Amino acid sequence: MDNSLIFLCIACFFSAFVDSISGGGGIISLPAFLLAGIPPHITLGTNKFTSCCSTFSSSIKFAQSGKVDYDILKYLIPFSFIGAILGVTTVLSIKSTYLNVIVLVLLLFVGLYSLFSKNIGIEDKFQGISRKNISMGIVMALGLGFYDGFLGAGVGAFLIFGLVNIYKFNFVRAGGNCKVMNFIGNIAAVIMFALRGEINYKIGIPVAIFMMIGARIGAKVALRKGAKIIKPIFVTMALAVAGKLFYNIII
Repeated sequence: MDNSLIFLCIACFFSAFVDSISGGGGIISLPAFLLAGIPPHITLGTNKFTSCCSTFSSSIKFAQSGKVDYDILKYLIPFSFIGAILGVTTVLSIKSTYLNVIVLVLLLFVGLYSLFSKNIGIEDKFQGISRKNISMGIVMALGLGFYDGFLGAGVGAFLIFGLVNIYKFNFVRAGGNCKVMNFIGNIAAVIMFALRGEINYKIGIPVAIFMMIGARIGAKVALRKGAKIIKPIFVTMALAVAGKLFYNIII
């Protein structure tokens, strides 16, 4: 194992650990791939492949702990998948410059709103399924599925924020459902990148193994520590992703 691969495995382990708790791990993994000298288009495809493995690992852990609501996800998952396919298809022909600015503003809002709303996501106040919250969830799933395939920065934060506000979940329960939706979106994106031959499996497979371990440990920490530990990490990562996007815009 050469030095660049060792570096990638360590960096992406921490990326998956953080991502399984709060989302936003891409601000660690994507720069790591680029620093290792991986070409940008191969970086995007390989990062999606490793992220898919990571979210699968954390999804399993959350599901085993009863933090996944299948009666809701059966409505939302198909739209996450369709949205991600449309997003990957679109990103091949449209520049993401303007979207970066929009996402920056939205992430700042999500982070600051969560920071100053003391009770948001701390208690689980879910009161059941209704036509209204399912409809809102479908719109969220399609829109964020598209965004995940198109750009993807901070998608975990947006999903968790959406689930907390639409279904009144706490951060732990929202995180569990977020990971499953994220996993489905990643599958769609991986299929598209694989068809274009833009995944380096020689690098991706060992990195994916480390990310799966990191994701599972992160999920255990989230489940054990609860919403009170997730919220500050969630706010920090949302604002960190916003900072990274701002840096990309001004440089």
